[in-house]
Amino acid sequence: MTSRLTPARLRQGVVCLLTALYLPTLAVAAPSPRDPFENVNRSIYGFNDAIDVALLKPLAEGYRKAVPELLRQGVDNFFGNIGDVWSTVNLLLQGKGEATTRMAMRVSTNTVFGLAGLLDPASEMGLERQSEDLGQTLGRWGVPSGPYLVLPVFGPSTVRDAVALPVDRMAGPSAFVNGTNDVIATVMLQTVSTRAGLLTASRLLDDVALDKYSFLRDAYLARRLNQVWDGNPPEEPDMDASSASDADESAPAPVAVPSPAPAPAQAAPTPAPVPAPADPVK
Repeated sequence: MTSRLTPARLRQGVVCLLTALYLPTLAVAAPSPRDPFENVNRSIYGFNDAIDVALLKPLAEGYRKAVPELLRQGVDNFFGNIGDVWSTVNLLLQGKGEATTRMAMRVSTNTVFGLAGLLDPASEMGLERQSEDLGQTLGRWGVPSGPYLVLPVFGPSTVRDAVALPVDRMAGPSAFVNGTNDVIATVMLQTVSTRAGLLTASRLLDDVALDKYSFLRDAYLARRLNQVWDGNPPEEPDMDASSASDADESAPAPVAVPSPAPAPAQAAPTPAPVPAPADPVK
């Protein structure tokens, strides 16, 4: 049976051709000014991705299959409640009185009535989580984010967030356990639980992103800016408009060409006198 060239097949062929032509341009795309260390970052991203494929993703998939959803939700709630304590501290450092009070009430409610955070009755009461960390606090007080970085194992970050990361980690769940083995077990459980919650997102990323590195970088920077300013970030200057303005200022001024003088108006010819009519013969 011979296949016919239908419009649908033609469109599919055009899409495949354009994709094949577009993919090579990704390697030669101009570097982003926010990512001056892109070559190094891409190498670290490849290392992290290899660890994820070989270790973290299989562990997360096994965890999701072996552990009931109710228990997995309890683990997420427990770690989330510990994170809420640090979020409350950062809200206080940012001077957000009302938000600090609400998060303190959330922690108290879930700790007392939620079995040390295994349950989340605070959300049902309208006390929603507002996650904050030291990187957001520094950004709120005017510390610039700096260039984009990819950290080994920890993934996307910036210079500001990388500086704040050790303090954030010390305030995490591992700070509430003693002993090396307990710390390792706690960190591994939190990591696997977090990765299990991202399985759907990673599959979607594999399906839609031609360049996963650029997609994750832009999404992370946009999300962090949104987090620092509580969903209302300041407007960034229009780089295209400013570039055009600079180009206009650097361009030589146009030379004024004098317009030709208007031709002098010609005087209208004087009409010839009309002779008077002769007297009639009497």
